[in-house]
Formats: sequence, C-alpha cells, structure tokens
Amino acid sequence: MNEGQLMRDRIREAEEVLRAGMSGRRPQVAIILGSGLNPLAEELEDAISIRYGEVPHMKQSTALGHVGRFVCGTLGAVEVLCMQGRLHAYEGYTSQELAFPIRLIASLGIGTLIVTNAVGAINEGYEVGDFCIMRDHINFTGRNPVAAPEAAALAERFFSMTDAYDPELRTLAHTVARAQDIRVQEGVYLGLLGPSFETPAEIRMFRAWGADTVAMSAVEEVIAARHRGMRVLGISLVTNMAAGVQGASPNGAEVLETARMKEADFSRLIRGIVAAI
Repeated sequence: MNEGQLMRDRIREAEEVLRAGMSGRRPQVAIILGSGLNPLAEELEDAISIRYGEVPHMKQSTALGHVGRFVCGTLGAVEVLCMQGRLHAYEGYTSQELAFPIRLIASLGIGTLIVTNAVGAINEGYEVGDFCIMRDHINFTGRNPVAAPEAAALAERFFSMTDAYDPELRTLAHTVARAQDIRVQEGVYLGLLGPSFETPAEIRMFRAWGADTVAMSAVEEVIAARHRGMRVLGISLVTNMAAGVQGASPNGAEVLETARMKEADFSRLIRGIVAAI
C-alpha cells in the first residue's frame, strides 16, 4: 500500500468514528480554539464531545489549558465543530500529525475554518487585549504539511496561498466587531516552532519583515486547510507584547491570564461571526 492510500484510509477510519460520535449532526463551521480560548466550547448547546484519544490516528494535546477533544454542538443557530485544544509542533508532533485533524475536518464536508490563537504583539500600535484578524502570515516554522508524498494524494500539490485568509470573512469579522464595540486590528501573523519565546533581536527582524504578531501555532493548520480548499478566518488575541517591545519579557502565565480576562469579548465576537457566515 502506498503512502497516499494509507493516509486516505486513516482519514476514513477517523471520519467514521467522529461521524458516529456526532450522532448524525452536520456542522457547517469548524473552530480551532487556541491557548486560553478553550472555554468557548463549553458554551455550545446540546454538545457532544469526543476525546482525541477516541479518534483513530489522532494525537493528544499536551499543552497547558488545551483540553484535547472535539466538541460538536450549536453556537447560536449554527452547528459547529470545535477543536477544544490544538496540536503544536513544540509538543513533538510532525507537520503531518498537525495537519491530520484539519484533513479530517475537511473530509466531513466542513468548508469554513476559524483558526484562533494567543499572540504577542510586534506592532507597537497594538495593545494587550486587542483582537487581531490575520490578513496574511509568514511561515517561519521551517515546515509545511503538504511537503510529503501522501499530501499529493489528497489534493493538488501546488496551490495558491494568495488570500489564504478569506477577504469576505475578514470583512465580516470587522463588521461584527464594530457592531459589538470590540477593538480589533488586522495584520500579518508570523508562526514559529516554539516553545521558547522569541528573542528581542528576532522580534526586531520580524518587524522589519512586516510581521505584526507572533506565536507558535496556526500556520501549518492554515496551509493544510487551504490545500483542501477550505475558507479560513484567523483571529488572534494579543495576550502580551513580544519580547523587547515596550520592555516586555513574555511568559505563559501572562498569556492565560489575559485570555481569561477577554473570554466574554471573544465569545461575543465568535458568536457574531458564526451567526453571520
């Protein structure tokens, strides 16, 4: 059996288990909940949860605050599937393992993915507590989930990353934020391998490249989603200033505390966006 067929078989096995766990529900939107943002999944109505360990070939999240389960339910009037916790490269997972849940979500027929995360602000015009809509990204992980033999068996190997973050969804997010009086920015996100925070010298270099925010997730997920033709919206919460910006020296506790303080705004923003999609 070739690698492409093996990947298709693994996705099919995982899809069968996930579909059975969802009891016939057909979510329209998938949401990946980042660091400190997992509580949104607790707000889903008539929710069904399936732990990652119950899904064949799915890896378990080990990051602090990442619950590690799929939660399917209703957010407002819309059926959604949340990843309550994501996989990270710094946990030791390969690019293919990070992409697996995205490929699984795509196989369910879900066409829209909302990617969320906690970020550090490189742009000094941003403030801790701001939300930032991803306009574009810089992949500085050194990895790409499509750079593997099996990926070419799932979709065309060469594909455009222009407008990787859907312009219509970005406009919609701005509209919802304005209506709810939630402060948002829009900028370029830079994704790193982690888990160490960046050095001040690296941040100065990233600023020169045009990056506005930085963190340790999302880019590989977005590449995998675009490879499968999904529409993507990326929303970050600025939980800290990046290393050296205004004298900052980031730490994990700061990230989680800021996310806790912005839970209500995050919920209102995502609910409004999902309702309008």
